[in-house]
Amino acid sequence: MARGIRLFVGPKVRQLRLDQRLDQAAMAHLLGISVSYLSQLENDDRPLTAKVKAALARAFPLDWSSFDDRQEEQLLGAFNWAMASPAVGSPAADPERTERLLLHYPDFAARYVDLHHAWRQAQDRIAMMEEALASDAAPAARMPWELVRDWFHEAGNYIHALDCRAEDLAEELGLDAADAEGRLIAALLERHYCTTELLDTPGDMQRSFDPDTRHLSINAALPPQTRAFLLAVQLMRFEAGDILAEIVASAQLGDPGTDALLHLGLGNYGAGALLMPYRRFREAARALRHDIDPLARAFGVSFEQACHRLSTLQRPGSRGIPFFFCRVDMAGNITKRHSATRLQFARFGGACPLWVVHEAVAIPDRIQVQLGETPDGVRYVSMARGLVKPSGSYARAPRRYAVALGCEVEHAANFIYADGLRLHDEAAATPIGTSCRLCPRQGCDQRAFPPIDRPIRVDPNHRHVVPYSVE
Repeated sequence: MARGIRLFVGPKVRQLRLDQRLDQAAMAHLLGISVSYLSQLENDDRPLTAKVKAALARAFPLDWSSFDDRQEEQLLGAFNWAMASPAVGSPAADPERTERLLLHYPDFAARYVDLHHAWRQAQDRIAMMEEALASDAAPAARMPWELVRDWFHEAGNYIHALDCRAEDLAEELGLDAADAEGRLIAALLERHYCTTELLDTPGDMQRSFDPDTRHLSINAALPPQTRAFLLAVQLMRFEAGDILAEIVASAQLGDPGTDALLHLGLGNYGAGALLMPYRRFREAARALRHDIDPLARAFGVSFEQACHRLSTLQRPGSRGIPFFFCRVDMAGNITKRHSATRLQFARFGGACPLWVVHEAVAIPDRIQVQLGETPDGVRYVSMARGLVKPSGSYARAPRRYAVALGCEVEHAANFIYADGLRLHDEAAATPIGTSCRLCPRQGCDQRAFPPIDRPIRVDPNHRHVVPYSVE
């Protein structure tokens, strides 16, 4: 970073404030500066200082990355973030000192950022291995389903070639929510000579394709959003078959069943990307502050589909909010999971009982919100909603589950579900963890198991809610 280079971005600061619907007083309060100082910044009368840069990056992390695309400025943002990590356990470094350190020792800063990233990855792997060893489900820890979920996690839940192919196809077909089903049926016939029939299929069959006759059957009892998704899956299998095959081959998972599961998962990913094209969906999500119901209506998809898609918006240079997403059934099993945040889900057993998603399972169609804090000091805003999927028949019980979507508190301004939460109140956050086996918290009344890496103390003369204490 060259000494003496000053950053004047007044119009961008003003536009950011207007985009966030903030007046100057509110913006100045967020940044910890005076209104007159903000006015001077917006009029390019003053450059950004290190402290204001850090405040902008902290308050608007998604937007700050576009203020200055110089490599040294991007490195400064990553360096500040790594130095401020709550998991390090020490107070955050002063932004001006951090910038001076980067100025004099840029190689050190770059190496520190790399090491911090590697440390986070190592922590995730250790947690995964510890829970696998401790869980009764350990023999199944690397079964095909888990191998595929781990593959998507390591890929960042974003598949660039497949996403771009789907986006181009959506533009070519002119897909919109009003007639997505009709356009998909027409595309299957016109482009791939595949006929489609909507009919009442037996049992729990949702989609059935005959490769010899090129005939596709879709269960007519399914909701329109699900029917469109299944049509999109079939179309993407035709349109992006080469990409699917190449990805499966390069994954080298080493088992035909696992390869087939990965191929299926990639087809589902492609269908979501087709119905919710990346750029249009990201722009709409930001304009709506990630309000799921109107977002789902705008693209003709289900609540769950919209939540899942938001967790995939990790395209380099055009990222969405880093969300975590999961689906939990009535027994507390996590049947879908992905996290672009520092929060990682338990691979085995149940999630933290204090997490709001468990309450949402029991109350369908009501949105629950929560401010939570993990043991490493990171705070998250969570939204959870209980859903019921009709079975289409009285003879089969409907499926009941809940989906959860959340982000780190730094993104709260762009997440409508954070409105009304006491984000800056130290006592307002619910202390949550990954799972009891990995949680180091002491004095938790909801603990089901002791942590695997800490001794416990049992006092026969005194009984609390939990019959042991964690040392």
